[in-house]
Amino acid sequence: MLPPDALRRPLAAAARLALARAWARARPQVLASLATGPRQNNSIFYEIRTYDIKPSKMKDFVEMVNKYFHLRTAHSELVGFWSAELGAMNKVVHIWKYDNFAHRTAVRHALANDKDWQGKFISPALPLIEKQHNEVAYLVPWCQLGKPPKEGGVYEWVTFQMKPGGPALWGEAFQAAINAHINTGYTKLISVFHTEYGLLNTVHVIWWNESPDHRAAGRHSAHEDARVVAAVRDSVRFLESQKNVLLIPLECSPLK
Repeated sequence: MLPPDALRRPLAAAARLALARAWARARPQVLASLATGPRQNNSIFYEIRTYDIKPSKMKDFVEMVNKYFHLRTAHSELVGFWSAELGAMNKVVHIWKYDNFAHRTAVRHALANDKDWQGKFISPALPLIEKQHNEVAYLVPWCQLGKPPKEGGVYEWVTFQMKPGGPALWGEAFQAAINAHINTGYTKLISVFHTEYGLLNTVHVIWWNESPDHRAAGRHSAHEDARVVAAVRDSVRFLESQKNVLLIPLECSPLK
């Protein structure tokens, strides 16, 4: 008669084999559940550039941008260019659209060899800048780049730092909160970006309002709307921090 251990060894091996087969069958579903969520169905991305300007040189920098930035926009598409009015000081933000990363590389190479751009803007502008920062971001799949209903007005740039996990974790609740604000009618959504390079799990939302006072009145009213309150309370479960800046478009900005 075989010892008990000898009988258990074949049974244990069979159990391990069955478990391995079950894992192999389940693995595609497990990997799929790890996806960070849907994305736009193209390679287009946006580079968000933020410059801190020396306080005594802000006026000079803005004048240079308005005078010479046509040299830069000859190479690629500028989405918008703003200066901070509230929430930050002596800061400018601009957004560039690229077809793909090869497109950006070609543009950067062309700019480096553009003598007019380098001589008339870059060389005199660099001493005016204290710090530069950039991010690469995609539009979330349920948002297209919008435009304000008219020129003038102000832009509110709201940055949300979300919990790790991507849109698969917080996307549905976040979209519901954005839509709740849109449905109040007091503000116009311009874009919702999700970072790919830079600080990850960051979402930038850009709103347009007729004026700071119009925005304040509309926001106060929205926060008394039960639908907005419910949607916001649901979405903050996934929120780590947020900040906002009131922006004024420069003369060269396509979004005015």
